[in-house]
Amino acid sequence: MMADTKINYIGLEEKYGAHNYHPLPVVLERGEGVFVYDTDGKRYFDFLSAYSAVNQGHCHPRIIQSLIDQAQKLTLTSRAFHNNLLGQYEEYITKLFGYDKVLPMNTGVEGVETALKLCRRWAYDVKGLTPNEAKIIVCDGNFHGRTSTVISFSSDPDSKKGFGPYMPGFINIPYNDLVALENALLDSTVAGFLAEPIQGEAGVVVPDEGYLTKAKKLCAAKNVLFIADEIQSGLARCGKMLACDYENVHPDILILGKALSGGTLPVSAVLCNDEIMLTIKPGEHGSTYGGNPLACAVTMTALDVLQDEKLSENSFYLGNILREELNKLNKNLVTTVRGKGLFNAIVIKPHNGKDAWDFCIEMMKNGLLAKPTHGDIIRFAPPLVITEEQLMECVEIIKRTAEEF
Repeated sequence: MMADTKINYIGLEEKYGAHNYHPLPVVLERGEGVFVYDTDGKRYFDFLSAYSAVNQGHCHPRIIQSLIDQAQKLTLTSRAFHNNLLGQYEEYITKLFGYDKVLPMNTGVEGVETALKLCRRWAYDVKGLTPNEAKIIVCDGNFHGRTSTVISFSSDPDSKKGFGPYMPGFINIPYNDLVALENALLDSTVAGFLAEPIQGEAGVVVPDEGYLTKAKKLCAAKNVLFIADEIQSGLARCGKMLACDYENVHPDILILGKALSGGTLPVSAVLCNDEIMLTIKPGEHGSTYGGNPLACAVTMTALDVLQDEKLSENSFYLGNILREELNKLNKNLVTTVRGKGLFNAIVIKPHNGKDAWDFCIEMMKNGLLAKPTHGDIIRFAPPLVITEEQLMECVEIIKRTAEEF
């Protein structure tokens, strides 16, 4: 009966939902900390963390209480009126990350779109480029979302194919290639350089040490904005509050999302200084839900949790242990281990007709949930509240799966 119920849930999605995702065949109904539970009551370790949206763990009590408390007072006013929490939130997040201003949005890709608009407007109003000529440099292998603008500069055929015509104004260069960046910056119409400090969807690709520092200097020399998409790599995921913090790089525009709300609401934020932010005037950009009081209350609590529970430090410490253990796996099966903090990936070599998807299915059976990307890569990104004891239990599951595989 239980199995039939699971099949029915999946069947409903198949019948009435768009077929734009390919989930693992598990139906979840409850989460707590590092664990999720399916409709049969089976417990799993979550090693995806909703693509790093639940860094603070599932249903963190402080975050949920903040959500409940504010939901009983006021949830939405739109920006047609002021509310008592928006200014408090804006002061909190700008001081925390060291910027003059924040523009609150909802989804991560809305944050990216906002950053692109800010960069272009700054290019015309401040840098003095001719209108409609500004270009933005992006990296191959990027994942910044799936809006029409963003897929225009994607190198992923699944995201891009069949959705043209595409928006012009972007220059694609290889990731982690300073020579390519320097050459692209010779174009005097370039306004910005958009990059993930660690490429998440590409398979947790970590650039060479010093890449971010040198990229920022190259941009500064040409009066080009360095735009960091830290939607997935930021907020303690990689062992620092931001991945850019490893090199003390302060982006001209910083994009945050996902874990800003601890997995309760879609919340994103774009941070920059006045010279950039104040180029956009009333009526020129906005969002009905952006900066809503419910999101403001929850986000301040979610950021408090990251700091109070020292989740960056926990991520840094346990990430080193996890990679050390993963590197002990059979090299004929796991060819590569990479990452920073608790933002990691392994590359699986197909074996006996089985690939990374099959490996994830077997881990699921053994009580651990992860998802492949690009066919042969599996991300390992548990909630940052995980303990060392729990991590070692997960390592044993991964090792057992590898031996069985």
